[in-house]
Amino acid sequence: MAESAATSPRKDHAIGLFEGLPTRYDRVGAVMSFGQDPRWRRALIRAINPQPGLRVLDVATGTGMVAFALAEAGCTVVGLDQSPQMLAMARAKLEHTPALADRLTFVSGEAERLPFEDASFDALSFTYLLRYVDDRLATMGELARVVKPGGRIAMVEFAVPEAAFSRVLWRAYTRVGLPLIGRLVSPAWWEVGRFLGPSIEQLQAQEPDLAALWRRAGIRDVADRRMSFGAGLVMSGVRE
Repeated sequence: MAESAATSPRKDHAIGLFEGLPTRYDRVGAVMSFGQDPRWRRALIRAINPQPGLRVLDVATGTGMVAFALAEAGCTVVGLDQSPQMLAMARAKLEHTPALADRLTFVSGEAERLPFEDASFDALSFTYLLRYVDDRLATMGELARVVKPGGRIAMVEFAVPEAAFSRVLWRAYTRVGLPLIGRLVSPAWWEVGRFLGPSIEQLQAQEPDLAALWRRAGIRDVADRRMSFGAGLVMSGVRE
C-alpha cells in the first residue's frame, strides 16, 4: 500500500480543472463527444466482462458512470477519484440508488498511490487518466499491482484519428468547436474545451505505443479498439 503522492503542476491543474464540472459532467461530456463518450464507456465495461461477485476498482471514477454500471452488473465496486467535487456528486447519485448501496462505495485517492494491498481486486477500470499523471509507466504499474494475477484491466481514452481527413476534422473541432461549446456552458467548461485537444495530442506524441507501456507494467494480452473514426480508444489486458 503506497503513501500519498507529492503534488505537481500537472496534478494541481487536473484537480483545478474538474472543480467546476460535476453538476453537469455526465450530460455535457456526452454532448461534447456527440454522444460517443457513453458508447466508449459501455465498450470499456464489456472489456472488463463484469460478472456477479467480482470485486472491481474503478480509478478516476469521476461521477461514477462506469462504477454504477459495473455495480448494476452485480460486481462489488470501489470508485476512486482525487477530486472532492466529483466524489461528492457520485455519492449524491448513490444516495438516490439505494439498491446499489451494498455493492458500491466511493473513496478519495490517487492513481499513483492506491490505498489498497497487492492483488486486492479481480479487475480494474479507468477513464481518461493517463493525460493527468506525470509518470505513466509507474502509474500503470501501480494499477496492475492491486489486481489479482489473471484479472482484467481496461481503460477508455481520447485519441487522435489516424486517417488524414478525419484528423483534420477532429483538429478543427477540438480547437474551435469544443471551446465554443464549453463557453456556452460555463467558464470551467470553456477551460476544459481549450485544454482537451492539445492534451490528447500531447499524450499521443509522448506515448505513441500505449500497448507497449501496458506490457512493461506487467499486463499481457493487450488489445485496443479504436472507435468513432479513431477519436476514442478502449484498451484492455490481463494482469500477469
